[in-house]
Amino acid sequence: MNFTGRWLVGFGIFLILCGMAGYLSNPSGAKTALISGGMFGGLSALWGFLMLKGFHWARVAAWITTILLVGAFAWRSIASWMAYAAGEPKLFAASLITLMLAASLASLGVLAGAKKHHS
Repeated sequence: MNFTGRWLVGFGIFLILCGMAGYLSNPSGAKTALISGGMFGGLSALWGFLMLKGFHWARVAAWITTILLVGAFAWRSIASWMAYAAGEPKLFAASLITLMLAASLASLGVLAGAKKHHS
């Protein structure tokens, strides 16, 4: 559980940094990026920290949070790429959200691997 906990702390920090990057790229229109990146990044880091402290239930919370993130990032990624294809200046946002989706999918893989090793 140590690797998974450390991974989730790093994933949380990554989401916070992505939220900040999204906000800084468009301060007037991307306040939600800062809020969601900070909130879900903070939750992911918290689950990782709690896992490092031995709270096994935090893995369930991490699964739920990460599944929600995959759904949200998949939806937002598709919407952003469609907007970009329609001519809107959304390349940075679409790329960033897609990167966050990829990291969330990788986190699900880490969580699944941790279950195999601890069952």
